[in-house]
Amino acid sequence: MAQTSFDLIARDGHARRGVIRTPRGEIRTPAFMPVGTAATVKGMMPESVAETGADILLGNTYHLMLRPGAERVARLGGLHRFMNWSKPILTDSGGFQVMSLSELRKLTEEGVSFRSHIDGSKHMLTPERSMEIQKLLGSDIVMAFDECPALPADRARIAESMRLSMRWAARSREAFGDRPGHMLFGIQQGGLEQDLRGESAEALRAIGFDGYAVGGLAVGEGQEAMFGCLDYAPEMLPEDKPRYLMGVGKPDDIVGAVKRGIDMMDCVLPSRSGRTGQAWTRRGQVNIKNARHADDPRPLDEECSCPACTGYSRAYLHHVFRAGEMISGMLLTWHNLHYYQELMADMRAAIEAGTFADFEAQFHAQRAEGDLPPL
Repeated sequence: MAQTSFDLIARDGHARRGVIRTPRGEIRTPAFMPVGTAATVKGMMPESVAETGADILLGNTYHLMLRPGAERVARLGGLHRFMNWSKPILTDSGGFQVMSLSELRKLTEEGVSFRSHIDGSKHMLTPERSMEIQKLLGSDIVMAFDECPALPADRARIAESMRLSMRWAARSREAFGDRPGHMLFGIQQGGLEQDLRGESAEALRAIGFDGYAVGGLAVGEGQEAMFGCLDYAPEMLPEDKPRYLMGVGKPDDIVGAVKRGIDMMDCVLPSRSGRTGQAWTRRGQVNIKNARHADDPRPLDEECSCPACTGYSRAYLHHVFRAGEMISGMLLTWHNLHYYQELMADMRAAIEAGTFADFEAQFHAQRAEGDLPPL
């Protein structure tokens, strides 16, 4: 099978433009990965997700191991065939979801035992089992198994958790083995403690991974603290490997992360927002539920070429949301994912042109203007 690689094409300050090459296709970075938790991006056909410009999707190990089961997916030809997505897929390790089940799980050096939130059945997730599940799913980019404590947490708890995650990272690396055409990413932990982040990065570099994630952010610390950490954390990781910020985020989070050297991101926000009547536009957030949109013939975003903006008015989107029609979530999700991918494409172009500072200034200026005034 063909090998994987990462090439940096351009830099502008700390912002990086690159490409990850895999047997299933190229991933243009900076890249935003829509989240397909249960082998689907909610409200979207796979072909529609591809049309937005997405090069890669994220699947969820925890949810897929519980339903329909990793062994079943493997018998049915793997996750790509199962969900009809031919491009790359990254699967998370399951660690974050398991850690959020504080009432249902028990943590040991071996791994995490927990009860399913679906039916209460008992399960054990270890670094070795996480690697096995992700192999059964057939994901192109596999994440090491880690623990992610919620912030705020005291320094001793963060240090203990990080060192456990580093021991699990070494076990993940060993269990992953040699798999040409697939990549394994390690996950840096350490909360907001710079020295612990450095210790984590050193341990990960010693183990050796195909890419590196900045984990343990976007877990309640706020944007200012997150950016403060990103001012140093990415630079601790190997320059010649992709850098992935997990679980981020809002458009201004993404722009700030790319500015600080991040190559990949994922978040449920565009799809979740779409289902709850929230649209992300160049002018910021639009709440389509508001009565002000009931008679508005204008599109969500006049500069957007997605189906929601080229074919439907704000008045129609307001109506179908109020009526509880499925097309509301479908159109708003399509718009949000399209906007996120346009944002990534604009940043890639700006980095290549050496104009990222100008792009960033315009991005914030447009958002500061706010939404279109009512008619």
